[in-house]
Amino acid sequence: MSSKAKKLERYLPSSENFEIDEFPFYWVARLNALYSIEIEKTLKPMNMDISRWRVAMLLRLHGQLSISDIAEHALGKLPTITKIVYRMRDEGLVGVEPSPDDGRVTIVSLTDKGFENVELVREKTQGLFEKAFQGFTEPQINKTTQLLRRYFDNLSQD
Repeated sequence: MSSKAKKLERYLPSSENFEIDEFPFYWVARLNALYSIEIEKTLKPMNMDISRWRVAMLLRLHGQLSISDIAEHALGKLPTITKIVYRMRDEGLVGVEPSPDDGRVTIVSLTDKGFENVELVREKTQGLFEKAFQGFTEPQINKTTQLLRRYFDNLSQD
């Protein structure tokens, strides 16, 4: 085994030298779970959940998206995202219409009520994100994002 492979052993769960505290996915999972708990606590009083928050933020950022595009960005299953979108439509948060280019594609966009809701949620979650970024510099946040994107890209390769 090369010295480089030997150094990486502590990051591999199959290795006898595996160290969970050094395993990036351990921390990603813990961070995601804690983030989910904290964001849900913040969203619940506004009658919002993390799934609808993701959909609403994607639409705020992109203007309009197909349901399949939302599923791709949110890494959600198409049937699940479809249910979320139609629940949001029933609540008056989004509008849905067939694509003018392909009637089989459903285009989703925020309604005025949905946009107002997103802005309220953004305001109420501001403190959570400030807390999360506390003590980090902009270059540190950028580097973290680059590294996470690289892990994501590596795992996305076929």
